[in-house]
Amino acid sequence: MSVCYNCGSKDFQERNVNETFEVKGKLVMVENIPAKVCDRCGEVIFSSEIAEKVRLMLQGNTQPIKAIQVDVFAYKG
Repeated sequence: MSVCYNCGSKDFQERNVNETFEVKGKLVMVENIPAKVCDRCGEVIFSSEIAEKVRLMLQGNTQPIKAIQVDVFAYKG
């Protein structure tokens, strides 16, 4: 049974999520990653197998299926 690293909850739902990563200074997004999502706080947990598959995809020769434009804002406190 999984326990949320963030809030300690044991209640999760299996979902496909989109996640962004920074690879060699470049922002990339991977869509539809199978994950467990905490019902209480929304923390996303990937199995070690899934995390390894994503790592190999991002560090290998896999080509992206599309590109998107991202707006960037600078926080001024």
